Amino acid sequence: MSQNVNVPLLDLKAQYATIRGQVEPVMRKVVEDQWFIMGPEVSNLEKEIAEYIGVKHAIGCASGSDAILLAAMALDIRPGDEVICPSYTFFATGGSLARLGIVPVYADIDPVTYNMDPQHVHEVARGCKRLKAIMPVHLFGQSVDMDAFLTIGDALGVPVIEDAAQAIGTRDRHGVMVGSRGAIGCFSFFPSKNLGGFGDGGIITTNDDALAAKMSILRVHGGQPKYYHSVIGLNSRLDALQAAVLRVKLRHLEAWHKGRHDNATYYDQQFARAGAKTSAVPLREGGLPLRTPAPVKAPERHVYNQYVVRVPAEIRDETREHLRVKGIGTEIYYPVPLHMQECFAYLKQNKPGSLPESESAAAETIALPIYPELTGEQKEHVVNTLVAFVRERSTVPA
Repeated sequence: MSQNVNVPLLDLKAQYATIRGQVEPVMRKVVEDQWFIMGPEVSNLEKEIAEYIGVKHAIGCASGSDAILLAAMALDIRPGDEVICPSYTFFATGGSLARLGIVPVYADIDPVTYNMDPQHVHEVARGCKRLKAIMPVHLFGQSVDMDAFLTIGDALGVPVIEDAAQAIGTRDRHGVMVGSRGAIGCFSFFPSKNLGGFGDGGIITTNDDALAAKMSILRVHGGQPKYYHSVIGLNSRLDALQAAVLRVKLRHLEAWHKGRHDNATYYDQQFARAGAKTSAVPLREGGLPLRTPAPVKAPERHVYNQYVVRVPAEIRDETREHLRVKGIGTEIYYPVPLHMQECFAYLKQNKPGSLPESESAAAETIALPIYPELTGEQKEHVVNTLVAFVRERSTVPA
């Protein structure tokens, strides 16, 4: 195996090379038409996404962060109201709520899936006085337990907002697409996503006609008709260039999902052969100190927006540095849980150990390259390099 193999965390140039001939003509057409904001490209993308996910409505917006803003506004969640969400997630989950004056109430995760733990949601809900919604995140491309969260929402009389920013195409245990069962689903088209644009973009999904109509108005400053405002909205329009690119990419999404799944299967098998266990086995139980994502059973589908492994906290950063030296890109999703972020200190939820599973995951996880264009040589280099280093730092014999 060559020591000069380079494996970036994500290689969008490799993806673009396969679709350049399809993307450039549609971009030229948008330029020639000079219809850059909303218009037929956006409308057609909305119809195609709605059909793909299996919902009545899809409403394009400027970003995944704005999708959360618009969902909360449409549900009339107001300053001082509470929304339960995970702490172990991208900043926009809690940040978008806080921007509206909403109080994010952080819950812990299930260490096997890294998704919000329904049992802990039950516990934190008992301390809420103005709870208005529950917002689980389908983290890394794996569905949360939607049955559990919908049951909790019904019991508490609050809607479920699905943060599906990393999970377009993900299916739950019933084989149903995420973003189709909650009151509203929120998706991101950030370039690094499985379905990513050439800039920011997002979309909101719902089966509720009234919510769809309200979000369609809110994204254009609350104007309906133009220049007449019965509500205060925001400027969150999806532009036509992004929609045109995304429509091309959507046609390839299922093939890309298969590529990521195949790569994840390769990793699973090779790491297991080396002695790694899945995340269902805590690191404290010994063996090779490496944990891989716990596989899901069909019809559930994990789309592997990230492939996240786990090593002991004391060697996590050293492991990343070794991989970097060997030409392998990695990332930490996420190094600081939201309840421990400085900007959320006012919530007084930041006592160390208050959300132990979130804090442990933040200290122990590493995301590896998983994009579908990975070559066999690149995958082999990732596996051999990581296994050799972790084994060297452990007492497990080869």
